[in-house]
Amino acid sequence: MLGARTVKKGIHPEYTEAKVKCGCGNEFTIRSTKSQIHVEIRSVCHPFYTGKQKYVDTAGRIERFQKKYGSNYGIKGKGNKPYL
Repeated sequence: MLGARTVKKGIHPEYTEAKVKCGCGNEFTIRSTKSQIHVEIRSVCHPFYTGKQKYVDTAGRIERFQKKYGSNYGIKGKGNKPYL
C-alpha cells in the first residue's frame, strides 16, 4: 500500500534560505543546505547563452597566452596561425 512515508529524524541536514553570489555581481536567494554559495559564472551571464564575448580570467592566463602567441591566434583569416 502506498501511503505517506516518514523520514528518519536527525539524519537530514537543515534546509534553509541561501544567498548565491555570481561573479558578474548578481545576487539571489534560493533554498539549500549551505548558507552562502559563490559561483564564477551561470547560464544568464555565460557567453555561450548570451552571445557576447567575455573572458573569465582568474590568474592572468589570457594575457600570458596573448603575449606568447599573439592576440590574433585562432581568429580565422587573421595572422599566420591556423584556425582552431
